[in-house]
Amino acid sequence: MKELVAKINSEFQTFTTENQSLIEKGVKAAGPRARKATLELEKLLKEFRKLSIEEAKK
Repeated sequence: MKELVAKINSEFQTFTTENQSLIEKGVKAAGPRARKATLELEKLLKEFRKLSIEEAKK
């Protein structure tokens, strides 16, 4: 579970960095990278939800 949370934090940091590049600096190539990070975050958050529910049932 700790590894998953670390991956989520890392991916969110990537998203934040790319989003700032896109918005503040106008780097157009950062847009696809930020969108890719959101897709990966979605997968990781679904996995977190699944594990969290399993832990709650114990």
